[in-house]
Amino acid sequence: MSSVFDSLSRFYASSIGKKILVALTGLVMLGFVLGHMIGNLLIFAGKDAINEYGHLLQTALHGGGVWIARIGLLAAVVLHIVATIQLTKANRAARKDAYGKHKAQVSSKSSHIMIWSGLTILAFIIYPLLHFTVRVGNDYASYQTTLHGETVHDVYRMVIAGFSWAPASIFYLIAMALLCSHLSHGFSSLFQTLGISTDKTEPLFKKAGYAFAGLIFAGNATIVLSIWLFGYGR
Repeated sequence: MSSVFDSLSRFYASSIGKKILVALTGLVMLGFVLGHMIGNLLIFAGKDAINEYGHLLQTALHGGGVWIARIGLLAAVVLHIVATIQLTKANRAARKDAYGKHKAQVSSKSSHIMIWSGLTILAFIIYPLLHFTVRVGNDYASYQTTLHGETVHDVYRMVIAGFSWAPASIFYLIAMALLCSHLSHGFSSLFQTLGISTDKTEPLFKKAGYAFAGLIFAGNATIVLSIWLFGYGR
């Protein structure tokens, strides 16, 4: 057991180990944000569609499945942020030369932006858990509806109520913008780290990254703005 732990420690301590970890956790995040958006867009398919989706998530593995996914996602995000910050600091130290002071200032600004955007992304995940799952400061737990003759949680009503509140919608849009800014860069970096990207394909992956980030932002913003500004579902 200790030999396995030692091997994992050495792997993480290496630069390539951190890069692979960043790529794999990034892949988890890409899959989550895409699935999250697709699931949320079911709100436009009607009340029963999103309530059935929500009920499926809540009852998977007798209710344990969704918590396994949440804990796994939080762990992936924390590992991704920590490893990325450590790599940035290591790269900054390695690049110091005669112009090291200037480069350090530029790198420092980038790392500060990355740290704050990373923390905002983490808050973006924690806030919905508190707001929609633990339901702190609201009565969403009392929202019930009937689905196929069974009483289930009314996810449709909860989402409508949540995004009808301006502070929640504004925070969500800001966090989503930061997340998509990170995704647009991380998408192409992921393929580069895994050795899939080449000099010829790199521009294509960058464009694909911008397109993916734009799709995620547009899809989620459409839900928020439709409810908050245009009164969808109210």
